[in-house]
Amino acid sequence: QVQLVESGGGLVQAGDSLRLSCAASGRTFGFYAMGWFRQAPGKEREFVAAISWNGGNTRHADSVLGRFIISRANAKNTVYLQMNSLKPEDTAVYSCAAGDSLVAVTTTPKYWGQGTQVTVSS
Repeated sequence: QVQLVESGGGLVQAGDSLRLSCAASGRTFGFYAMGWFRQAPGKEREFVAAISWNGGNTRHADSVLGRFIISRANAKNTVYLQMNSLKPEDTAVYSCAAGDSLVAVTTTPKYWGQGTQVTVSS
């Protein structure tokens, strides 16, 4: 069992950077692969990035590749999403998720956070 709470969202200008955090409760955080998803108003949920349980492998969506970087600090029970060169089209609610593997978390996450709003103005 794990509970996830996202933070770090806000209103920024195009070209700015922002780092999202996802804090997990409990002592099982290190057993799970983690992922980030986003959903813009009126659009479908979109996969953003995922990371293996020990941080050894990562996967990023083509839409954010080269701009966003997922990482984790298991000792702090936290996963991060560093977002650089933000664009207005990045505006969305960003949610973190936990799953059994890097691949599984992209399709069948077991746990979800509440989400944090990211708004990029031009």
